[in-house]
Amino acid sequence: MNSDLESLTNDEVSGAAATVVLLRDGERGVEVLLAERPRDRGSFAGAWVFPGGAVDEADALGGSVDTEDAARRAAVRETREEIGLELDRYDLVPFSHWTPPKNSPKQLRTTFFAVRVPDGEITPAPEEVMAVEWFRPVDALDRHAAGSLTLWPPTWVTLYGLQRAASVDAALAELRSGEVKPYVGQVSDDGRTILWQEDDEHESQQRRQSSNPAVPDEGPDAEGNQHRLVMDRLPWIYVNTMGAGF
Repeated sequence: MNSDLESLTNDEVSGAAATVVLLRDGERGVEVLLAERPRDRGSFAGAWVFPGGAVDEADALGGSVDTEDAARRAAVRETREEIGLELDRYDLVPFSHWTPPKNSPKQLRTTFFAVRVPDGEITPAPEEVMAVEWFRPVDALDRHAAGSLTLWPPTWVTLYGLQRAASVDAALAELRSGEVKPYVGQVSDDGRTILWQEDDEHESQQRRQSSNPAVPDEGPDAEGNQHRLVMDRLPWIYVNTMGAGF
């Protein structure tokens, strides 16, 4: 992480995590695997998520949990534990890195990887996964917009970015050719918008939270550079005037 991003990072974040976007070519286009979390427990209860979880000390091999190698090992382990598929960690393509806003249920910096689904039978772990389903990204977003599918912002934005992929090969090639995009999040005062670091409102939002959290947010309709997800109603609205996402 560069020094500019370190200055933006939520210092309450105390660990790291890895998430795996499993891709396959379906009859109507690229599909992603989503898993439904148990509805009665856990940080993302009832949400549909990509497989993944926290990086632990064993994944770090005695070093820092914040390294990409540690995240790769965690991605392989969590995928095996949650849905029974074995990945080659060297096939994983890192493409985004998420620092959550304050008060997020999981205070973990998370690396997102993409990979073509390997051969093998999907066997969900019942204590961690209620159901798994293959979705075209647009179909998952449509179900979320209709209120029948719960998604968290990083999952939503990733699905949004994958809508245009013509094939798994094309998607992986595009992600591999770009840099790992950081998403350092701040939540607006009204709790209805997430602002990422390229957004002009991000810095002023951060100053207000540090000095006077009670000051009303005046940023949702601000002009200038915007990279945000507006969540005041369904469907959510992704605004990116910077070309900052993947």
